[in-house]
Amino acid sequence: MAPPILKLDDIFLSFGGAPLLAGAGLQIEPGDKICLVGRNGSGKSTLLKIAAGLVEAQSGEVFRHPSSTVRYLEQAPDFAGFNTVQAYAEAGLGPGDDPYRVTYLLSHLGLSGDEDPKMLSGGESRRAALARVMAPEPDILLLDEPTNHLDLPTIEWLEGELQKTRSALVLISHDRRFLEKVSTATVRLDRGTSRRLDRGFAHFEAWRDQVLEAEELEQHKLGKSIEREEHWLRYGVTARRKRNMRRLGELQTMRSNYRGHKGPQGTVQATVSDAQESGKLVIEADKITKSFGERAIVTPFSIRVHRGDCIGLVGPNGAGKTTLLKMLTGQLSPDSGIVKLGTNLEIATLDQKREDLDPEDTLANYLTDGRGENLLVNGEQRHVTGYMKEFLFQPEQARTPIRNLSGGERARLMLARILSRPTNLLILDEPTNDLDIETLDLLQEIVAGFPGTVILVSHDRDFLDRTVTSTIAPAVPDAPDGRWIEYAGGYSDMLVQRKGALEERKRAEKAAEKPKTQQATASGSSKVKLSFKQKFALENLPKEMAKAEAEIAKREQVMADPNLFTRDPAAFNRLAGEMEKLRASLTDMEEEWLELEMLREKLEG
Repeated sequence: MAPPILKLDDIFLSFGGAPLLAGAGLQIEPGDKICLVGRNGSGKSTLLKIAAGLVEAQSGEVFRHPSSTVRYLEQAPDFAGFNTVQAYAEAGLGPGDDPYRVTYLLSHLGLSGDEDPKMLSGGESRRAALARVMAPEPDILLLDEPTNHLDLPTIEWLEGELQKTRSALVLISHDRRFLEKVSTATVRLDRGTSRRLDRGFAHFEAWRDQVLEAEELEQHKLGKSIEREEHWLRYGVTARRKRNMRRLGELQTMRSNYRGHKGPQGTVQATVSDAQESGKLVIEADKITKSFGERAIVTPFSIRVHRGDCIGLVGPNGAGKTTLLKMLTGQLSPDSGIVKLGTNLEIATLDQKREDLDPEDTLANYLTDGRGENLLVNGEQRHVTGYMKEFLFQPEQARTPIRNLSGGERARLMLARILSRPTNLLILDEPTNDLDIETLDLLQEIVAGFPGTVILVSHDRDFLDRTVTSTIAPAVPDAPDGRWIEYAGGYSDMLVQRKGALEERKRAEKAAEKPKTQQATASGSSKVKLSFKQKFALENLPKEMAKAEAEIAKREQVMADPNLFTRDPAAFNRLAGEMEKLRASLTDMEEEWLELEMLREKLEG
């Protein structure tokens, strides 16, 4: 094992009150690709800043190899003294670094380099900062939410860059698919301390659940031990007083540990307030169009949205997702075509810019609309502090100004307000921004189980795959021209269908290039059918998929043992590795079966 190039050990930091970090650590070796995970407010960004040398710990050891270079992705870049983005990004290069890297990175991040830094949007500023820290290819790259404000094609490009980089990485991100593809190790920050898993994020959730179950069991055992000791002290032999005094001291220590144990932060518990059922047809758009100047944003597009649908909108930044969303919901009139909204609609919107938030307003006032201390949730009067607790806000935060909240807390606050109001049509524009993994799980459950209709815009592929019933995407993904297509299923389903359509188009183009005599001969032959190999695969793949699912279920049952990881970590890791391979194989078989089934339906008319 190579010696660490950066090591944080037993880090302590408090800003008054309960410590933010209490014994946290982080060890980075050459080639590491670590994802740093934890709840919002757990100290992830602070630990990263300590690693970068931007924040000083109150105690603990910090070691950085003297020859190692470290780059940290700034949340708010300082452009003072730079006239262009190119100059700002090149300032991060060292003496021997290649200046072409800056041009290459900026172009892939959607910037020319000639932009005036004073005129950049928040997203463009973050992309410029990303180019600056990646260009030198440092020994250690510390990235805090690098995918924020990036569209899906750019996120997928960034994945490839980080997978092949020589830099050691530490990543903080809410994008599960991104973490799964890039990370090879996981560090979880929880209640001030850290714990490491030498496997990527794909294995994190199963491991976290094992750790929490083992911790709960230990607390249960400690409680039972206290009961036994208390019984012994009350009814045991008292002649040996010294021994009793020692055991009394041990009992007091156990009691202190038991009372002082701080369990994991709770999960958000919430349901959507019931609203009157909407009409069966929620939205009908017929040949709607929209252009800005000579640029077509939406060319004739038609769709019927029914009650219970969950529709995802995806595409590059600037493709027109938000414009299309506003037209479908009646906020923006189309240039031509008609949009009809259904009956009894109660619409709630989560805006990506959080424009609904007044920074000077307090949490309680925002949730109650200034109507005192109570709010109505599902027809029941609730005190605002009790309702806040369900979304992990403390009662003392009720009078806190919204300006003091983090990005994740603001998103959670808006979610709390939306869910308290009756709604049957949810409009979510980038709802996953700044949410931690646990709150993302809650949002996913709410969306998947919502009895009404949902339309959402998102760059989070995992979230889309888990929630939506259909996906609307540009017909030409790399160069949107205003044409939009609705695909059945989530993001991964859309990719499979798009790939099948592309292959079909290539086959058609190839056939069109054949001489007419060959085409005539082909047309005179028997009707085109599936090959024997394709037929065999179509018939047997479901059986193979069922076998793979059964094997996965067997391993899940074994790994459900809460003591397995503690008792036999090698067996746990072996089973986790087998499950990863089985799941990958199952995904491949499902995609192959879907392609063959689509081809069969096409050939059979």
